[in-house]
Amino acid sequence: MKRILICLLVISLTAVISCKKSFLDYTPTGKVTDEQLNTPANIDKMCTAAYAALGNDDWTVPFVHMWPWGSVRGGDAYKGGGSVGDQGQFDQMEKFNLVIPTTGSIDAIWSALYEGIARANDAMQRLNKLSATEFPNKAARLAEMRFIRGHFHFLLKILFKNIPYSDDAAAQDDRAKTGNTTLNSNQLWDKIAEDFQAGVDNLPAVQQEVGRANKIAAYAYLAKVRLYQAYEQNETHQVTTVNATTLGKVLAACDAVISSGSYSMVSDFGNNWLYPYSENNSESIFAVQFSINDGSPNGRLNMSSSLNYNMASVYGCCSFHAPSQNLINAFKTGADGLPLLDTYNDVDMKDSIDFWTNGVDPRLDHTAGVPKHPFKYLPTFISQRNWQRVPEIYGQYTSMKEIAQYTSPAFKKVGAFFGSATNWAILKYDDVLLWKAEALIELGRQNEALPLINGVRARAASSTGMLKYANGQPVANYNCKPYVDGTNIAWTQANARKALRFERRLEFAMEGIHFFDLVRWGIAADFINAYFAKEKLKIVNLASAKFTAGRDEYLPIPQNQITLTQNLYKQNPGY
Repeated sequence: MKRILICLLVISLTAVISCKKSFLDYTPTGKVTDEQLNTPANIDKMCTAAYAALGNDDWTVPFVHMWPWGSVRGGDAYKGGGSVGDQGQFDQMEKFNLVIPTTGSIDAIWSALYEGIARANDAMQRLNKLSATEFPNKAARLAEMRFIRGHFHFLLKILFKNIPYSDDAAAQDDRAKTGNTTLNSNQLWDKIAEDFQAGVDNLPAVQQEVGRANKIAAYAYLAKVRLYQAYEQNETHQVTTVNATTLGKVLAACDAVISSGSYSMVSDFGNNWLYPYSENNSESIFAVQFSINDGSPNGRLNMSSSLNYNMASVYGCCSFHAPSQNLINAFKTGADGLPLLDTYNDVDMKDSIDFWTNGVDPRLDHTAGVPKHPFKYLPTFISQRNWQRVPEIYGQYTSMKEIAQYTSPAFKKVGAFFGSATNWAILKYDDVLLWKAEALIELGRQNEALPLINGVRARAASSTGMLKYANGQPVANYNCKPYVDGTNIAWTQANARKALRFERRLEFAMEGIHFFDLVRWGIAADFINAYFAKEKLKIVNLASAKFTAGRDEYLPIPQNQITLTQNLYKQNPGY
């Protein structure tokens, strides 16, 4: 579907002109009625419009790439930008103690995600008026719309926890009458899971048009939902139990993906982030589709990361999403090639020599722009400290994964900002492998998880081919080895859990995921306050930052939404 995303413009024109009768009798050509929309061809376009909603964000309220919500709040990154006040709402997110229910970006992302749900629901209501004879692909399209609806509900759930579930069966006017606590947390997870189960039951394993959700993608998203559901929380967001029955459902869904043989990890980690190798490759299970030179003025570009390009002359704006020193340190490895699980942050790895005196996980140079290291696989394009806009505030590192090469045909300057036609994967095969490993560890079957984690590490270790200077020399002292029970680690459940959680951070660093992992595991307060304790000594801007357990795991319900529903929605604890 990469080049068929359609903007549907519905324009109602009412003209009262004191003139000739012929003008009064004119039927506006731009008016679209329900009758005109409710044809099989146009309803299919409404489904395409629901797909388009997956990428209908920009740098002001990003949700394709969840970098402010998952990376900045999760300790992977500092806000970045030109000053503390530059995009100040993200500064509030970074420090936690300044987040309030009237913060505009919080209301904006709530509204944007529910708009995506509304598109899916509208398409489903129209589809349900047609018979299978009139619309032969009806069952599959309905399942696709439920997949999209499930995705948006999932994002809302991990952001806000207590949300109203919006169903296609309800009339539009009745949807605002559903409270955000009508369903408890477990019931909400079940409702979201039902949408992906519908995909499992009704979607083909392979779609003719690339970009449409398929059965395997539905299995993968179902595994993700059930994994989050397994960590049961009380009313103040503390994890009280990890449900073994739900973990069994995670394993079943992961096994369905793995046994399908439809997906696999690409040989080089960097090819997940390098156009055109990234485009719907074997690791990409479901991705938001973007395009360029498609006949529209700017193309269908990913603008969620527009602020994150660095200050190199070929870019020139705006250095947001700056990797933290804590994250850089996490890529250190010992002589045995393993992460320094407990001591990685004791000493900073920041000077050029440090990347040689320490072992380094290769994923570092796929993730962060490090001064004096080549940037984005261009051997003569060497990162500089001043590529960070204000290094005295936000350090010396720049984001890389979401940044397009300036030489890439997917890269486009749009005004003062930048867009990319590179797809953004929502579901990847490496994630499925580590979800399965996590479930196995929590079930006390950590020995079965070991080869899954080591498989991910083996791919990382071999992903050094593009990480070289122009003279062919490696950029750093890359040393990434597998865990070997009884040799370099005692593979107990506790140690396996620690290794899995560390592996997820390295594998998905700067992808907007880490914060949500921390909340799921019930360790957000401990991790983030420990992070602040050291980072505020390096980043003065973080001096007032503090995470409050029982509040900051979730965003406040936007006050505007509470007001609009006449206090039907209830505020989250602590706000």
